[in-house]
Amino acid sequence: MAKIGKKEAAERIGFLRKELERHNYNYYVLNAPVISDFEFDLLMQELQALEKRWPEFASADSPTMHVGSDLEGNDSDEVRKPGVDGASGAKGDSDAPVAKFAQVAHRYPMLSLGNTYSLEELREFDARIAKDITSPYTFSCELKFDGTAICLTYRNGRLLRALTRGDGTKGDDVTRNVVNIPAIPQVLRVADAGTPAAPGTTPIPEEFEIRGEIYMPFEAFKRLNREREEIGEAPFANPRNAASGSLKLQNPEEMRTRGLDCVLYHMLGENLPFKTHIEAIEAAASWGLPVSEYSRKAGSIDEVIAYVQEWDTRRKSLPFATDGIVIKVNELDLQRQLGFTAKSPRWATAYKFKPESVLTPLLSVDYQVGRTGAVTPVANLEPVPLSGTIVKRASLHNKDQMDLLDIHIGDWVYVEKGGEIIPKITAVELSKRPADAQRPHFPERCPDCGTPLVRDEDQARHYCPNSDSCPEQIKGRFIHFISRKAMDILAGDATIAQLYDAGLIRELPDLYSLTAEQLLKLEGWQQKSADNFLASLENSKRVPFPRVLNALGIRHIGETTARMLATHFGSLDAMAAASREDLLQIDEIGGIMADAILDWFAAPRHREMIEKLRAIGLQFEMSAEETRRLSDTLAGATVVVSGNFTVSREEMKALIAAHGGKNTGSVSGSTTYLLAGEKAGPEKLRKAEKLGVKVISEEEFYQLINHTNTTTPQNTLF
Repeated sequence: MAKIGKKEAAERIGFLRKELERHNYNYYVLNAPVISDFEFDLLMQELQALEKRWPEFASADSPTMHVGSDLEGNDSDEVRKPGVDGASGAKGDSDAPVAKFAQVAHRYPMLSLGNTYSLEELREFDARIAKDITSPYTFSCELKFDGTAICLTYRNGRLLRALTRGDGTKGDDVTRNVVNIPAIPQVLRVADAGTPAAPGTTPIPEEFEIRGEIYMPFEAFKRLNREREEIGEAPFANPRNAASGSLKLQNPEEMRTRGLDCVLYHMLGENLPFKTHIEAIEAAASWGLPVSEYSRKAGSIDEVIAYVQEWDTRRKSLPFATDGIVIKVNELDLQRQLGFTAKSPRWATAYKFKPESVLTPLLSVDYQVGRTGAVTPVANLEPVPLSGTIVKRASLHNKDQMDLLDIHIGDWVYVEKGGEIIPKITAVELSKRPADAQRPHFPERCPDCGTPLVRDEDQARHYCPNSDSCPEQIKGRFIHFISRKAMDILAGDATIAQLYDAGLIRELPDLYSLTAEQLLKLEGWQQKSADNFLASLENSKRVPFPRVLNALGIRHIGETTARMLATHFGSLDAMAAASREDLLQIDEIGGIMADAILDWFAAPRHREMIEKLRAIGLQFEMSAEETRRLSDTLAGATVVVSGNFTVSREEMKALIAAHGGKNTGSVSGSTTYLLAGEKAGPEKLRKAEKLGVKVISEEEFYQLINHTNTTTPQNTLF
């Protein structure tokens, strides 16, 4: 560290504390980090070094002395908005957090871990342990899941409470949401605590805590972001933000649709009957709690380092995000002997993987107009390999993000993959900036129709308000309308563009006026393709009301909310007649969504369009089949669907729900069945075998729900 005086040290310490608190707030509360973990850790290390060198400036309020907090500041009903990096906010399809959660004190403080990016510092960690204790010791090595921390309390084998980390001493009580995560059992496998255990199992303590991470697998993350983009919402920056935002949804039932999973890794309680950490986690698994299958015992620091090096490569093939390895002393009595610092245990540390980053030139910036009018800047890059793919483009999200990066055309930029999925520009290499580099000019007018852009006060995105005549918005609405989860019409983006450019479609009912003669005059159309397209239009008239409502493209109303609204009102007419107060009575609907619905129905062109679609024969009310449950055969059962079937996977999931079951995306100890079709995922099959989950075929599934009828069901469910 360079020599600085006392005055400069005090100023730098003050600056670092404010910066770290700001970034803690962005990370834990807003779920919108604007710097990487690596950059945050560098700032923290600098502050720690300065406070050590200048102890007269020590303060109990310093970020070095406490953990970050995810508490919402519950003295206000105002929901905080996210920053520019794609975190959840109050305006999304269902991401408005509950304004208030009860705050409950942790029985045992939830501390953070010290961390390092250096293998040499792992050896120093081992040396400190060897200096403080004389007994032999081993390590537990665990993947560090990149999610949001959770603390579960079980009493007499039943889930009592679920708390977030909060500020480490108290957390938000999110029990009502957590019970809707299929991986987390509400009742453990041995129902009566303290009773004799089955052979090979450990009796469940009367009360204990177990901590871990709630996370979102990549598959669920990509699906959620697709849905958000379809309704004009900013995608989440990474799976961690998505999991954290989902944990505080207004409607607990929405948790089931998010595909969240959980891994538990630390047990606490009075007089627990375990000698080692690994014994405790193995017992938790035997009770049906979800634990990691990738953990390993290490007999020396060399074995720890070998594990770290192995997973620095293997992690890239995992179906979830992991950002490091947690190393713990395995023996519990030695953990107690080593103790804690003010904010972290001395017996554990985290090795953080450095994010894979590449440097490549920025060639240009395009501005894309979505179906809701949102204008998104997209960086065009010199193609470069990154994490197994060739990256050519990266979203810049909005004008605020461009200003924050101070990006110029011709800059060399650092690109990472957020959560190993989404290419993201994280910084500019200023030393390589060309002398004549110019800032990209964010358009003042729509790049498609020329209408002046507007920006809502509480949003970071600019919008084109010309929804009636902007070509890209019109085409976007058609593309959404024909999509598989909406009307499922046999066409794609190119077909819509061709029909629009030919002047054949301008509003949604125009699709149903198309004729074979018109299509056959267009380039590339043959009789068979025209017949198939027209047949799919005819079939779409049987699409059930919830999907029709989604297809209409009302702003902020996506697939899940459309289904909920359809179920609540029963018909489009009833929904159109609802007042703002009526809409706000629904748990899922906030003020922004209610206003969007009212504005949509208030537009004469929309009412005219509805009448045209009604005359065509589209379904605008719930059918009897949709409003009743077929049976309770699967009541209490959790089913994971994997592979290909004789019907779509969406129909299989609908059948599970119609017979009282729950569907989730990943296999865990609480899974009842793995429904395996052709080409079922080998990882899910292996995990099911390991956990003793029953694997059933499509035919066995039909036998289960129909008892003796093994025929494929009709397509009557959404």
